[in-house]
Amino acid sequence: MMIDSFLISFRLKNTYRTNSFIYSLKSLPFIRKLLPASLYANTVLKTLINILSAVTGFLTMFIGKAVYLLIVWLLVQIMKAPGGDSFANMLIFLTLIGGIINTQLFDPSKDKFYAMFIMRMDSREYILTNFMYFLLRTFIGFIPSALIFGSLSGACAATCLCIPVYAVSIKLCFAAVGLRDYTSKVKKETSKKEILIKCISSLVLLALSASGFTGYVLGEKILWIISAAVLIPAAIALRYIICFKFYRNVSRKLLRHEQYADVSYTKTMAEAQQISMQKKIIQDTSLTSSKSGYKYFNELFMKRHARLLTKSAKRITAAAAVLLAASAAAVMLMPATHPQIRSVLMNYLPYFLFLMYLINRGKVITQAMFMNCDHSMLTYRFYRKPEALLKLFAHRLRYVVLINLMPAAVIATGLPLLLYLTGGTDEPLNYLVLFISIIAMSVFFSVHNMVMYYLLQPYNVNMESRNAAYGVVNWVTYMVCYVFVQTKMPTLIFGAAVSAFCIIYIAVALILAYRLAPKTFRLRN
Repeated sequence: MMIDSFLISFRLKNTYRTNSFIYSLKSLPFIRKLLPASLYANTVLKTLINILSAVTGFLTMFIGKAVYLLIVWLLVQIMKAPGGDSFANMLIFLTLIGGIINTQLFDPSKDKFYAMFIMRMDSREYILTNFMYFLLRTFIGFIPSALIFGSLSGACAATCLCIPVYAVSIKLCFAAVGLRDYTSKVKKETSKKEILIKCISSLVLLALSASGFTGYVLGEKILWIISAAVLIPAAIALRYIICFKFYRNVSRKLLRHEQYADVSYTKTMAEAQQISMQKKIIQDTSLTSSKSGYKYFNELFMKRHARLLTKSAKRITAAAAVLLAASAAAVMLMPATHPQIRSVLMNYLPYFLFLMYLINRGKVITQAMFMNCDHSMLTYRFYRKPEALLKLFAHRLRYVVLINLMPAAVIATGLPLLLYLTGGTDEPLNYLVLFISIIAMSVFFSVHNMVMYYLLQPYNVNMESRNAAYGVVNWVTYMVCYVFVQTKMPTLIFGAAVSAFCIIYIAVALILAYRLAPKTFRLRN
């Protein structure tokens, strides 16, 4: 009976993932027109995705543990204590952190809600079988990685085999304690105090796991003793988990019906977000504008939201100014640092691409525009007319560019100044390239965020993101910028190339926005 429940839950989870994947595909521009609605009923596609899901699940069982223990092994290489002892010491404490944080038994998800409250599956059978499956995956997944990286660290085979036993035992103990908490007191949600205790405990354990850097560790034999000692409480915990009778009550607390099935919940969350945003709006009714039409509408919006839209930009600008001033003073007082700083300025301009991505406020500003303006205004036909959209787009873009240029101008001015103070360069064009490239990056991200917002407007009236393409574009943008963090390239070459790219991209993006935004800028379903 329990095996049947597990198989049903496994099929349900795969079906949910399959339908979510198809929905994401149908959200992508151009591709959605090629995919009919009948795709959800395509058995061949679903079978293929189920097979891929099963294969992926099998591989991730080992890959996740391998990556985790690889990181542990790499840290062990630079510790003072012997490798085997440091390896064991780290896993003693990191496993305890895993028990605190990775509570699979209490992780809410939509497939759990569908299984227990829509399909009326037995809560005890569903939770138990899935939890046991999770423990089995943990145990099996740890064995090969523990043997490989434990041996490479210098740990003996007994230590390596203790790791999966210890990991499963700790998860059983923490799961039992969690169930007991749910029945020993009335608990609607995790309190801030409990979250704080967990955070502090995790930080303390993390610090203890790194004690190998000081040369003081618990060692392999201590791991053997702890692993053996924890078997008894783990067995008691297992019995408690199996005999626990109130899984239905726990599920009701974890999987509140309105959170997964009722639109009113998302509306409440949206309203809470709006209230939070509205608290930052300047309520001064005397604020006005001398402009007219959409210029008046936009300027009034910007003035009333100045605290929200410009506060962080002003702080970043001030911080950048202080940092650059301190750097300028330092290089004048310490001439020995000139070669290193000059080398950074002449070869690590790609790093500043990622920095400009991080400090750009374009995405935050577009979110504020939607929450406090567009989510309501898009319901009116006149607001969606091409001439209205394009006029407002142009006014908004100008403001966003100006806001982001505040910190960019300080950085663009400071870098050539630092280069000059550290001895300068034989090629004066480097000063100009440093300045122009930083400004170009700032304008690029401003235009990019605004154009993507108008072309791929992802939100529905409840402020839920419904456009997979928008998420993909943001992820790709982040990854491309992150890759350049470790890139070393002459400033003149990279600066000229990135400036040219930014100019071309901005021109193409603006053309696309003016042609397509009237069709794409709308509320999602």
